[in-house]
Amino acid sequence: MAILKIARMGDPILRRPAEAVSDPTAPEIARLVADMVDTLADAEGAGLAAPQVHVGKRVVIFHIPKRRADDGDAPDGSPAGAVPLTVLINPEIEPLGDEKTSGWEACLSVPDLMGMVPRYRSIRYRGRTLDGGVIERTATGFHARVVQHECDHLDGVLYPQLITDLALFGFAREITRSLPAVAAAAAR
Repeated sequence: MAILKIARMGDPILRRPAEAVSDPTAPEIARLVADMVDTLADAEGAGLAAPQVHVGKRVVIFHIPKRRADDGDAPDGSPAGAVPLTVLINPEIEPLGDEKTSGWEACLSVPDLMGMVPRYRSIRYRGRTLDGGVIERTATGFHARVVQHECDHLDGVLYPQLITDLALFGFAREITRSLPAVAAAAAR
């Protein structure tokens, strides 16, 4: 397929809420997802939302490789901790409780930077698949963080808007160099 250009912070497409997809099985949605998969692989990211590739539709893709997974991340039938490539069309998120945890985040649309972001620890998410089916999972840890991060893009929200302490926002290279625990986590 094709590697698409990734929109960067400041581009108006990243500030607008995305439109619902009326037909998840439409050929143009399948082409979009295929291009997003190629783009995500090229960028070596964990997730990507359609607005990040200049398409204002409610579509996200993500995966959690075993090396990045937390205990309990894996949906049923996956290798321990891993979450296979998942496509969510018109996703919805429901927090499972009020507990939030803070963790380091980066974004393909905010290159070279990272920040400490609070997110719900446990969520339930659901969405449509490319064949029109429904996917519903519960998630905790990094899995929950990635889903929340990508779905924020569909509402015009970038992670820097959620940072509560700007002292914990900066260039990824400097943060990982100065905080050994961050460097160790990033190397996983």
